[in-house]
Amino acid sequence: MRYCIIILCVIWNAATLAANDMQRFTLDNGLKIIVKEDHRFPVVVSQIWYNIGSADEPGGLSGISHVLEHMMFKETTKYPVGYFAKTIAALGGQENAMTNYDYTVYFASLASAKLATALELEAIRMQNLVFNAAEFAKEIKVIQEERRLRTDNNPEAITYERYMAEAYLSIPYHHPIIGWMNDLKEMQVADVKAWYANFYAPNNATLVVVGDVKPNQVYQLAKIYFDAIPRHPNYLRKQQVEPPNTGPKFIKIQRPAKMPFLMLGYTVPSIKTSTTDWDIYALELIAGILDAGEGSRLSKNLIQKKFIANNIEVYYNPYTRYQTQFIITAIPAKLRSVDELRRAILSEIQNLQTTLIKSEELARIKTQLIAQKTF
Repeated sequence: MRYCIIILCVIWNAATLAANDMQRFTLDNGLKIIVKEDHRFPVVVSQIWYNIGSADEPGGLSGISHVLEHMMFKETTKYPVGYFAKTIAALGGQENAMTNYDYTVYFASLASAKLATALELEAIRMQNLVFNAAEFAKEIKVIQEERRLRTDNNPEAITYERYMAEAYLSIPYHHPIIGWMNDLKEMQVADVKAWYANFYAPNNATLVVVGDVKPNQVYQLAKIYFDAIPRHPNYLRKQQVEPPNTGPKFIKIQRPAKMPFLMLGYTVPSIKTSTTDWDIYALELIAGILDAGEGSRLSKNLIQKKFIANNIEVYYNPYTRYQTQFIITAIPAKLRSVDELRRAILSEIQNLQTTLIKSEELARIKTQLIAQKTF
């Protein structure tokens, strides 16, 4: 039996993103375009980012953004089911999509000379998707099975799902991106069609193109394929902030598993919610100090020296719309308890709070982080 303990606290507040050298355009209908030239190889990556994700979903419709992502590869008024994928593959390219809390993104990688084809296909499915009830019925079953395999039958995934549900009271990251199973079972094709009609519009999207292209060439192609698509009313979100923290929260989850698993974390600032220009960078450094290879503190002290843990990982994603999570996951060593492991991790965190980091250690972590971001 696996016992999962989750601890949540609130710390610090965060910073902001720097500018870059990419070329930017905006069409009259509101479609934003970002182009980055890279002429090392005759290839291009084209992405269309929709400013809508699972965090925007109301109660009872969790998972609808992800369901729509699946439906976007179905039939349009011009092309049959599967045409998008087959066309990109025939050109020697690759395509896929991803749904997140804050966005849904579709992308294709192919020869730069074929960029026009990718943009044409994206423009067609931005406004001409066909919602066939039979296709929806098949796809929603696929998604339900995806949830069973990836979440319901995966103790670590279940732990993360329940962690997020407990971590957030107000911020809408508390329901899973794939959706709750009951919501998936109750969802109708009309729900997905309405979601598409409301949010898949040029003024709610950003086209990103990186590769062997010229910015003005991309702009002209975008005008050809997207300019005639009408804009929709702008989608305006209410700002949401977590209520003040009143103390640690604990959850114990019992699932069939071979070993115990611990997840603990803190609600922390993201780039979007930061109130200083340094704290997100401090959090990235802290994550590196704790978990950046075998020489990191958690690995060196708790795995190699004290034999308290078999595995420890730290995760911090600053690129979110709302406050984010600084998460530590760990598996205790044989004959060591979850509570012993929890106390050891908290002791390492307390040491960070009370003892200055040596300049040599800080320099090493900075070098590692820069290398990760560069390469």
